Amino acid sequence: MPPTPPADRGSVRSAAEVNAEMRALWVDGALSDAARYQALLEEWAEAVKASVVEAA
Repeated sequence: MPPTPPADRGSVRSAAEVNAEMRALWVDGALSDAARYQALLEEWAEAVKASVVEAA
């Protein structure tokens, strides 16, 4: 039996979109907003997971 897909959490941005925003937080080699970066990292992980589930 295939695993049950996760509950829909609304629209998920692509990992590439989130990654671009994460990169923008790095200025001259320093992180400008650690809390925002952490939130984006979690969103990025969800986007990657969603793309893997969709591919499967």
